[in-house]
Amino acid sequence: MLFCELKIQRAAFSSCHQELCGTWCQQVACLIRVPSEVVKQRAQVSASSKTLQIFSAILSEEGIQGLYRGYTSTVLREIPFSLVQFPLWEFLKALWSWRRGHVVDSWQSAVCGAFAGGFAAAVTTPLDVAKTRIMLAKAGSSTAAGNVLSAMHGVWRSQGLAGLFAGVFPRMAAISMGGFIFLGAYDQTRSLLLEVGRKSP
Repeated sequence: MLFCELKIQRAAFSSCHQELCGTWCQQVACLIRVPSEVVKQRAQVSASSKTLQIFSAILSEEGIQGLYRGYTSTVLREIPFSLVQFPLWEFLKALWSWRRGHVVDSWQSAVCGAFAGGFAAAVTTPLDVAKTRIMLAKAGSSTAAGNVLSAMHGVWRSQGLAGLFAGVFPRMAAISMGGFIFLGAYDQTRSLLLEVGRKSP
């Protein structure tokens, strides 16, 4: 039992260390992700406008900073999400491996990824709601200023806890499916590459 606990703690610590180092990468990735997210969300609530028209309207009305509205809130969502998802994924794999007495198969890793992704999606939903409100707020409004706590407080006052967790189940479902596919595929690919490496002279 002590061996299991040490193994699980080591796996979780290793994953946490990797994720802490990856926070900078998340910030860089958001430089590309946020403008596309802003345009996509505005296209979804304004179906009559074409993507290029929305893009041009943002630039003409708000400038380049309009495309990065919600950058901070997106980073503040992505980093906690990763810090929850990946250590939990490693923990679940280590626990399952201990219970079965051998390293988990790829499909089992995928199941762990689905649970980890769904849980991480649930606990970061309030941040996702705040991010969406900020991106879709009217230019010049207090919400558009990008203060995450202020946006969350506004949702809390108007809609309560239900508002902060609006869309939690579709978000959990989508990210659980993504976790199953991506993390399962990652483990399968990693296993294949390790096997090829062992067979190579």
